[in-house]
Amino acid sequence: MSSSTIATLSIAGQQIVICGGIFLFITGVVGGPLMLITLLSLRTFRENSCAFYLIIMSIVNILNLFIALLTFIMTTGFGINWLNMSRSFCKFRPFYLQFGNIMSFTCICLATIDQFFATCSNQRWHQWNRIKIAKRLILGAILFCLLHGIPFLLYYDLNISSTTGNSICGFTNVIFQTYFNVFHFPVLITSLPVFIILLFGFLAYRNLQHISHRTIPLVRRELDKQLTTMILAEALSEVIFVTPTCILNLVNYLIGNSSDPFTVALISFFRNLTGIFYYIHFVSPFYIYFCASKRFRQQLIYVLFKVHYNRWRHQRVVDVANIDI
Repeated sequence: MSSSTIATLSIAGQQIVICGGIFLFITGVVGGPLMLITLLSLRTFRENSCAFYLIIMSIVNILNLFIALLTFIMTTGFGINWLNMSRSFCKFRPFYLQFGNIMSFTCICLATIDQFFATCSNQRWHQWNRIKIAKRLILGAILFCLLHGIPFLLYYDLNISSTTGNSICGFTNVIFQTYFNVFHFPVLITSLPVFIILLFGFLAYRNLQHISHRTIPLVRRELDKQLTTMILAEALSEVIFVTPTCILNLVNYLIGNSSDPFTVALISFFRNLTGIFYYIHFVSPFYIYFCASKRFRQQLIYVLFKVHYNRWRHQRVVDVANIDI
């Protein structure tokens, strides 16, 4: 294959990361805070276990934009690798990356399972839909991520390249690198979450078909319907945006380290493309919920204009009155 084709693939991959990454970063910076404002401003959400998982997920996703996505854009798109410039950042980014990925997917998995319990006809499952249990599960997930991240701090470091003599951030332990390539990325933060979301999303959808026949308060029934619809839409997006990364990892594992320049360039191109798809997971929840739920759109408008805008306008009037006095 000609060198011009390889160069074209390289340039195309960079442009995808630059254009797609910047677009995702901007939309994420807008959508993430709006999601948090909506969920935190209404007592209905603050006292709901499923919404609590979504709140934590939103916080983690916003952090992922700055620590994960921004560095991905700079490194892959612009060729500015901050990891090779600082030993501390070389260790911190992989540590946080595993923390942010696991926590974000754990939250959406727990939210999906929570809605399955919430829509079950058997009352004994409803005891799991408690905010106290949700907080304990999140605390447990945080502790797991912190402990799981210790090897990332230990076995990521700057290595001196034998060819260029420059410092390159990477693995320093072959066994841990094998664990990362075989289990951590292809299973723990891609295939396993997708499987859990699909399984409990389907079960929640099946329960939702019979929820109208249950004798529960109307407000609770409507909230369960809303949250289940939002979670199911999120589950569908996970399949669409995360599955390509799973497939590419499988193909890359089967092919191994190819010496063919075209194969390397092609895999690199698709890695950039699926990388952008993967980061959509951290950006999309607000927009998915906005499109999937009419009630969420109404709640967003109510929170922005009826609650916060009126509060700001009232405070401004009070400040002006105080100045006049």
